[in-house]
Amino acid sequence: MSVAHGHGGFGPYTAEDLHAREDEGRGLELEDGWLIELSPSAPHNWAARQVQDILQEAATDVKASVFIAGGGEWEISTPAGIRKPDVFVVPRSVARASIVDRNPVVIPGIEVLLVVEVVSPGSGSERTDRVRKLKEYATLGIPQYWLAEFAPSPSVQIFALDDAAATYRRVQTVGAGNLVDAKVEADTTITVRFDPRILTEF
Repeated sequence: MSVAHGHGGFGPYTAEDLHAREDEGRGLELEDGWLIELSPSAPHNWAARQVQDILQEAATDVKASVFIAGGGEWEISTPAGIRKPDVFVVPRSVARASIVDRNPVVIPGIEVLLVVEVVSPGSGSERTDRVRKLKEYATLGIPQYWLAEFAPSPSVQIFALDDAAATYRRVQTVGAGNLVDAKVEADTTITVRFDPRILTEF
């Protein structure tokens, strides 16, 4: 859903417009000059938190120097504008430059090692997650893109970048009761193993 700028404008908008809003752009992405409202549900947020925790534990186990961002408020720059992935992984030095030094303020998408989007079936963002972002993140050269689904049953699709074609190829589709087995390359290899069933366990 596109929304108007809080100061009476009608677009197109820039990253500066997004951040100049009274709410500082919380809950909004910038796509081709338009502000797109994010509307995550409680089940969506829980599934995203589970993925973030799993990745954090796996990274901690091997002492990887990475930052696991979650919550849909951390920003990355893309060809479309500003995205706020549900979960993503960047080198710790890149996160520090953005969070502490504020240079640049928005984390460059080309620095991202993995993006995870949690699909909300029937939502306005479902097609964006399945189609638009698949192309967008591949264009940036992000090595992996995961689609996590909590309904109708928990599952995870893992896409790996084909560098030559700048597109993703699906390498795993794992449903509840089976094991995701993936490796995320950072300063050290992070091995991630989990049953997608955990996305809906509380």
